[in-house]
Amino acid sequence: MGSKSGRLVVVLLLPMLLSGCGINDIPTYEEQAKAAWAQVENQYQRRADLIPNLVETVKAFAAQEQEVLTAVTEARASASQINVTADMLTDPDALRAFEAAQADLTSALSRLLVTVEAYPQLTSNQNFLALQSQIEGTENRIAVARRDYIEAVRLYNTELRTIPGRWWKALVYPDAEPMATFSADPESTEVPEVDFGS
Repeated sequence: MGSKSGRLVVVLLLPMLLSGCGINDIPTYEEQAKAAWAQVENQYQRRADLIPNLVETVKAFAAQEQEVLTAVTEARASASQINVTADMLTDPDALRAFEAAQADLTSALSRLLVTVEAYPQLTSNQNFLALQSQIEGTENRIAVARRDYIEAVRLYNTELRTIPGRWWKALVYPDAEPMATFSADPESTEVPEVDFGS
């Protein structure tokens, strides 16, 4: 009778001991990072969905800016072709290609928005103003989603590299690999030159 009750105690306590020792941290952090990545994709898709309306609105007022409009359309098509699934998050090259295509689209959009400043009728158009506001809001959402993804990946990668996570990876999750994260654009780290002399 005593050995049965001892086994019962072990069986009841073992799950509690294992859950408190971090055995579930790796899959938990991995799922959090994948969910954060889904939000990044969601926000980039939101931006891509706004672009056709923006291009059509600008065309109505500034058809002569065809080169800029074409650049935006092509950058959107290029960015839409690169898809990074949650299973590809351990491939830094795939994430770099995705990031480069999105940066090209951001650059093309910036050029378009600077160009349209020369058209007062367009910049006062309610449809254009609403689209511009939605794009600005989406850019902010993209920044937040990227920040959240970077933090989720940091937690996951740290768990894989530190104890007891390293032990659990070796024993239970040998296929777990560090995930790639966004890197700063080299151009964004350059300090702009300011000339107050002229």
